[in-house]
Order: sequence, then C-alpha cells, then structure tokens
Amino acid sequence: MKVNPVTLIIIISFCYPILKGLLLGFSSYSAKRDMENIIGSISFILAVYIGIKYVRNIFIGNENGVVNKMISYLPDNIAYYFQSKPMIIYLIVIPIAIYIIYKIISVILIFINNITIYHLIDGIESLVRNKSYVFRRIMGALVQIPRSICYLLVVLLMLNFASMFSVNSQFNKYLSSSNTYKYLCQQFVIPATNSNVAKKLPKIIDDSVSIVVKQNNLQNLPNGKISDTSPGRTIVYYNGVTLDEGIKSNQQINNFARNLVEREGNTTSKAKKLYDWEGQNIAYDYNKANLVLNNNFDIQSGAIPTFESRKGICFDYACLYVAMARADNMKVRLVTGEGFNGVSWVSHAWNMVYIPETDKWINVDTTFSKGGNYFNSRIFDLDHRNAKIIGEW
Repeated sequence: MKVNPVTLIIIISFCYPILKGLLLGFSSYSAKRDMENIIGSISFILAVYIGIKYVRNIFIGNENGVVNKMISYLPDNIAYYFQSKPMIIYLIVIPIAIYIIYKIISVILIFINNITIYHLIDGIESLVRNKSYVFRRIMGALVQIPRSICYLLVVLLMLNFASMFSVNSQFNKYLSSSNTYKYLCQQFVIPATNSNVAKKLPKIIDDSVSIVVKQNNLQNLPNGKISDTSPGRTIVYYNGVTLDEGIKSNQQINNFARNLVEREGNTTSKAKKLYDWEGQNIAYDYNKANLVLNNNFDIQSGAIPTFESRKGICFDYACLYVAMARADNMKVRLVTGEGFNGVSWVSHAWNMVYIPETDKWINVDTTFSKGGNYFNSRIFDLDHRNAKIIGEW
C-alpha cells in the first residue's frame, strides 16, 4: 500500500513529540525547554493568522483603502508595478509583517511563561518525582500534546503556503489526494487564514473540468472495415460536451440577459451586472462535480441546463456567462486553467470580457464570486493560474 508523503509528514509532525515524551519521561528541565519551543510555535501561528487575515486585507482585500492612498504618492511606474503584481505583497510585505508580529508576540508570551507556566512545571515535577517509571512516561507524553498540536499547525500552514506558489504538479497531486491534509486544512487553516473563497464558495472539487480530445478521422468503408486515412478534425469535449454545445443559448436566456442590463450605461457596468446575477442566483452543484470527477457525464452541461436548473459547476458558470454576454453584444472569452480552493490547485474555468471604453480584457470569475470580488480584481492572479483561452466570441 502506497503512503501519501504529505499524510506521512502530518502524522509524524503530530506523533513525534508525544513519542519522545513517552520514551524519555517527564522532567522539568525538558518541559521548560519544550515550552520555549511551544512559545515559538504559538507566536508563529498567531503571527501568520494576524498577518494573513488582517495585513492581507489591508494591502490586497481593501480595493480602495489605505494602500491605494499610499501607492498614489509613489512614482507612476512604481505604483503601477505594485498594483499589477499583488504577489509581491505576499512574497515581501506580508512575510515582513509576520516577522515583526512574531517577535512582539514572542516577547509577551515569554514574559507570561516566566511568571506562570514555569512555576506550574516545577509543581508537576514535585508531584511525579516519587511516582513510578511508567507514570512518569505517561506524564511525559501528556505534557507534549500542546507541542504536537503546535507542530501540526505549523506544518499545515507551511504546506498550505507552499501549495499556493508551487508549480510542481506531483506536489499538488499529493496535497489534493491526502484526505488528512484536506480535512485538517478545512477545519483549521482556512478559518485561520480567512480564505473567503474557500469558506464561502462551494468546496470546489478536484478536476471539475474534464477535457477529452478526440481525433475524428475514422471513416467506415463498404466492406465493413475502418479507414484511418481520412483528413478528420480534432474534437474537444468539456465535461462531455463540445464548446459550441456548452455556450449554446436560447431565446429565454437572450431576452433575460438583455432585460437585465438594459439600464446599464457602459460595458463595464453591463458585465458587472451579469457577474453579480450569476454569483447570486446560480448554486454550485456538488453532485455534478462528483460525477464529473468520476468521468460520468450523464448530467447535462452548458448554458441552457444551467440557466434552467439554476445550478452547475465552474464550466457551466462560464458557459452561461458567455451566452448572456453575447446576447448583450459583448466580446467575451472562456478560459480554462487552475484555481486555488484553499487546499490545492484544481482544474477550473472562468471568463474574460472586453471593455471597449478602456481597450482592455478583464478577468471575471462568477464561480468564485461568493468568496470575494473576482470581477476585474487585482487579487485574481493570486488564486488563478495557467490560463488558456479556449474560445472567444
């Protein structure tokens, strides 16, 4: 039986301190040294929590807030660089903030530890001094549980952070296939890091965009044989349908889309109106996501079934957006790539809309809209990658 290395790392990180305490038994000297390590771990965890939850929101989530005012004082070329590359915030600003917060918390916890926990450890030492060897071992294991929890959380945070920037497909595969990692991330890491997409949005299931390429170059001959020499064409199926079938619209969708944006004055406001409507009215179809994951395409995909049922997965969201945008005479693209669901990178689909007033294409992700602003947002590139335009209309 193959053991997932990510799962193995998680198990070892939790069990190691407990096993060490069980083997060596309890001693006040070791317990005090371990407490110093625990303080370091707690300080790091709290610093990451504060740094990502609050500093990230100040620098990235607050679209029109403090940072934009700060950036406005910079030279234009430098300001544009920071605004167009939010990843710099993650790689430079947030780590610096986390380090400063870590140092401050460490000083506070060390002071508290010196006047409280150390005295408690001395009390435990006097209690177990005359106890049996087995009792001391059990006590040694029990006092290591806080350290085990800290080690576990630190490892989870490091794996989660590494997964955001990793380009190694094998590493991402290990993460997505580790049920232990996924469960613990959803229970502890995602709430701690305030990943709105992962908390509010449907738990996007791995590989919910299935792409199958078939070469349609076979020809039946009169004698019952098959010739493969005919100049056929390649057909690409997305979740069991071709792209043309997926974006196919009808009069009901067209009329609805036109009525929805009839009072909007420009392309940006029209595109935003469609984005808001989809995000608020189309539900994520977990059952369909599971079927697609298992290559079962019995359920219909595309704009029409999604509009009628008011539910779908990312490819359906994107197809419906294309159909509605085309009804309003907007140039639109359908894009496939990968999205970060808070645990690992998964196959995903979204859109781009052309804004003639600014002569620019903007990113739009209606599937992610429940988790935050994914309409022409600068946080878009943080959890979308490997974009490939599969259609433009």
